[in-house]
Amino acid sequence: MTDAQSDIGADRRQAVAGAAPERPRAKSLKPLLSLWPYVARRPAILWPAVLFLFISVGFNLSLSIAARWLVDRGFAAADSAAINQGFLAFVAVVIALGLTSAARFYYVSRLGERVAADLRADTYAHLTGLSAGFFTRLRSGEAVSRLTADVALVETFIGSSASMAARNFLSMVGALIIMFAVNWQLTALLFVALPVIILPLFAIGRRIRSLSAAVQDRIADAAGEASETLDAIELVQAYGQERTRAERFRDACEAAFQAALSRIGAQTLLSGLAIVLLFSSVAGVLWIAARQVMDGRMTPGELTQFVMLAGIGASGFSVLAEVFATAMRTAGAMQRIVEVMTEQPDIAAPPDPVALPRPVRGHVRFDNVKFAYPGAAAGAALDGFDLTVRPGETVALVGPSGAGKSTVFRLLLRFYDPDAGAVLLDGVDATHADPGEWRRHFGYVPQEAALFSGAAAENVRFGDPDASDDQVRAALTAAEAWRFLEPRGGANAEIGGRGRTLSGGERQRVAVARALVRDAPVMLLDEATSALDAENESLVQQALDRAAHGRTSLVIAHRLATVRKADRIIVMSEGQVAEEGDHDSLMREGGVYAHLAELQFAEA
Repeated sequence: MTDAQSDIGADRRQAVAGAAPERPRAKSLKPLLSLWPYVARRPAILWPAVLFLFISVGFNLSLSIAARWLVDRGFAAADSAAINQGFLAFVAVVIALGLTSAARFYYVSRLGERVAADLRADTYAHLTGLSAGFFTRLRSGEAVSRLTADVALVETFIGSSASMAARNFLSMVGALIIMFAVNWQLTALLFVALPVIILPLFAIGRRIRSLSAAVQDRIADAAGEASETLDAIELVQAYGQERTRAERFRDACEAAFQAALSRIGAQTLLSGLAIVLLFSSVAGVLWIAARQVMDGRMTPGELTQFVMLAGIGASGFSVLAEVFATAMRTAGAMQRIVEVMTEQPDIAAPPDPVALPRPVRGHVRFDNVKFAYPGAAAGAALDGFDLTVRPGETVALVGPSGAGKSTVFRLLLRFYDPDAGAVLLDGVDATHADPGEWRRHFGYVPQEAALFSGAAAENVRFGDPDASDDQVRAALTAAEAWRFLEPRGGANAEIGGRGRTLSGGERQRVAVARALVRDAPVMLLDEATSALDAENESLVQQALDRAAHGRTSLVIAHRLATVRKADRIIVMSEGQVAEEGDHDSLMREGGVYAHLAELQFAEA
């Protein structure tokens, strides 16, 4: 286990084992405003959608005018020609309504897909730029949940719900305006009833908002369970824990289902109450209108138009009530996305970064560095750590787990910055340099090789995207990887998800090739040969020795036999340098290193 893992492992395990930490709830629809920049950047889709929205609403409202004309001029007057003309006009309006509604649906749906794709890509890009400390606070799989489940809600809202809301709102407003023109007294009665309708609906809407955020949290919990299990599927199967993990995931899904049931219950109440209150009010008003027709104060055509407009307004208000619940859910999802997008990386370039010298020689220095992992219960990982590595020198870091060896690498790679002291490369303080520029001068081979699906060449070019085919092959050959890849197709051999078609030693050799092709002035090797058998360890060690020639190399080693040839060996204990020297001098001292060496060599 690396030092970083041992220092913060307890906090991570606690976060993974328990529920996801509580997040702030969306208290309003304000988070939805964050979507506007994504909508506005697509004017070629947005404005046709808006245009067809207005046109389709206009045709929808004009149906009531055609119906009024048909009743008063056709049926009431028993005029066959007027009836024919009225029906032809009605059909023409319906055809126009269908065409414009179809166009509106196309552009709105396309806009929703486009916004979701842009938002998902931007969120992912921002996630990859956040510091390592952010991911120690985030449950495994939760970041993926925000990219999938939360963005899917946004996509549905933009591509469907928002359009429905806009269409029904415009229809409702247009219907009310025409209703005022037809009979303002009856329309005024509807407005008197509006407070009775709206206040209960808003009260229920607030409850739906909090329940929707709870549902998203439970979905994130389920995603976390699935991610943890699938990432370690071989371990799960090796220990026969398939049933146990499946039950844990089922429990997480059940919790999400129960939370969704509560939300559905509130939404059901909202929809039913909206329909009852609204249509009861409309029915009362229409009863009064029917009395006016009987008294001769309204024509049958006006009543027909008023009924159609009241239906449009009532159904529009009912849809708005349902969309309001969806909007609250989307606001909760957008709140979670905004949390990610507003998160600032702990490691960022200063306003005026200092350029590293050209070429970088690889002079590494730790000057009285103190560092503790954020939120870790353990003490400082490094406490007054001093180390100078000259250009071209090979230095090995040894010591017990938790001594701070991997923390040295993490600070060099600028996953974290020190709490005190300085980390310098060729005299430039890490905090004064651009992180991307700084990291380009380091090659890194982790203890556990992390590979990606695709071809071996793609994984090697992860170290240098501009590497030629010859450079890739040379790196694979130097890492003793070419001989097992050549029968499978060479550099283009598919290695499967996370490189699982390769053995542990084969994955490690591809990772070594990835570091070699980078041709960086500083090499960081975290027990790079730990997964190899004796024969391949010797061969890869020779390749690493050649790669280290003329470069600064820092090696973390638990097997002391691999570092006997190092220029210097640094023995670390509790975040400090306990001993320093070459193998022979440290053996003569008879200290911690000599004791560890005697134990390991005696076992050998």
